[in-house]
Amino acid sequence: MENEREPRIYLLPNLMTAGNLCCGFFAVLTIFKGMQMPEFEDAKHYYETSLLLIFGACLFDLLDGRLARLGGQESDFGREFDSLADLVSFGMAPALLCSKAVLLNLELPEGLQTAESSVGWAIAFIYLLCGAIRLARFNCLAILGLEEDLKTFRGIPIPMAAGFIASLTFLIIFLHDNDRELGAWNWVMAGAMLGLSFLMISNIRYPSFKKAGWSTRGSVPILAIGTILVGATIVFFQVLPAVWFSAYLIYGLIRPVLSAKRRQAVEEGLESAEVYETDEELEADEELEADEELEADEELEADKELEADKERDGRPD
Repeated sequence: MENEREPRIYLLPNLMTAGNLCCGFFAVLTIFKGMQMPEFEDAKHYYETSLLLIFGACLFDLLDGRLARLGGQESDFGREFDSLADLVSFGMAPALLCSKAVLLNLELPEGLQTAESSVGWAIAFIYLLCGAIRLARFNCLAILGLEEDLKTFRGIPIPMAAGFIASLTFLIIFLHDNDRELGAWNWVMAGAMLGLSFLMISNIRYPSFKKAGWSTRGSVPILAIGTILVGATIVFFQVLPAVWFSAYLIYGLIRPVLSAKRRQAVEEGLESAEVYETDEELEADEELEADEELEADEELEADKELEADKERDGRPD
């Protein structure tokens, strides 16, 4: 007889999580191979391969959650397994990659050059630490039932943070090709990693897009636009992923100043925003309809009383 207290393990979603972990594992191995190369030109191929593996982990992470929700197979085991895989793929792999590919030679003031590599390692570790804290907080809130808003995440999710880091690293390598001296880009990446570290453990709300809908009305233009964007991303894969991840990061920062309807349009799809109004607008519409019905009833009652008076008086219309 099955013990009801044992965690349920669903095959398909957890296979996707295993794919996520596999990509993260091989990304780390590939980075280690690149670290053994004496020249950056020789190591660049390994670093680019590890970036593609991190993007692959992002895809698996997207699929495991979607499949679990579609099949009603969400479980505590799946959540814990997913967090462990995320820490490897989106915590360890990006931190290790950036510390070796970008942050190794930060230009420090004279007299501190001996600490250049140590500063890069410290920044990478801060990113990894904050990613682990973010995942632990998410799991604790889920267990306590305090994270009930499926539309948003508290703090930027670690897959999106890793996607931003990976896409920016891809862009830097592409722009500078085989140039090991990255100049100001070193500090851009250092600032980005520290900023993302803060955003992961912050209370800033980022959309989850779990409620993004699909409707037949207007679906052809949306499909066409989506196809164009995907095609453009494939063609310009060195540049556009950094644009999309940057847009997500910035959106979370400006989200609090947007109206509820604008947020709904972005997070649940333009189609759903046209059909469903915000709660405040619905309440206002219901009150207006009730007032109009009351006025119509009063007018009808007044007409009936007038007709009754005319009949009693015997006067024609």
